[in-house]
Amino acid sequence: MLKYLITGAMALGLTSAAAIAGGHGSTLDYTSGDTTFQAFVAKPDAASKGTVYIIHDWNGLDDYEQNRAMMLAGLGYTAVALDLFGVDAVLDGMDDYRRETGALYGNRAEFRARIDAGLTAARAALGDAPKDVLMGYCFGGAAVLEAARAGMDLDGFVSFHGGLGTPEGQDYSQTKGSVLLLHGSADPVSGLDELASVMGQMRDAGVEHGAEIYGGARHSFTVAGSRDYDATADAQSWDALVRYLAR
Repeated sequence: MLKYLITGAMALGLTSAAAIAGGHGSTLDYTSGDTTFQAFVAKPDAASKGTVYIIHDWNGLDDYEQNRAMMLAGLGYTAVALDLFGVDAVLDGMDDYRRETGALYGNRAEFRARIDAGLTAARAALGDAPKDVLMGYCFGGAAVLEAARAGMDLDGFVSFHGGLGTPEGQDYSQTKGSVLLLHGSADPVSGLDELASVMGQMRDAGVEHGAEIYGGARHSFTVAGSRDYDATADAQSWDALVRYLAR
């Protein structure tokens, strides 16, 4: 696989869940406006190296993000898989996924408010962290960039095969942390032109940024069982995340 490396400058409730090898999981309930959300929290067995927040794909928070959180806990990080749709959201198929994501893409203020509510709730429940990073997959990757443009107070932002478009009127002038983009060269959702554009925007804004591009990888290359799954790109992108967190 051809790979290029490009670099440049509330209400709270914490309830126990089943223990899992390599760490232990719990849930975190919180609210934003009139909506109740439930995040999944995975803690390492030893002192935490920092907190990594995960934003889910368009089908909502499920086992995929919980498993990623446990993988991070196994590496020594506290991981919080945030919920952007709410506990009462109906997520039975693509029409539902389009409804939930479309509502947030159409209301950027609400989009940002829900991300911020999750971060605020987790910080209140877990306390300060040595460093904190926001990461996400597909829709979650687009949400990560929304948070970066909003100037949310994080050390880093990592997008896995996320939507890369910048809405009219937004830019990266307020971004506080570095940004890492992990993307497939054959992604039909956000192509290489969009990737080049967003990296140029970050360069012009003085944002530290980097990207790994996986040759031939399509959208959702990290999602096992999907038609776009690419085991090599999945492994390489996870390794890129681990190296980024270590820095």
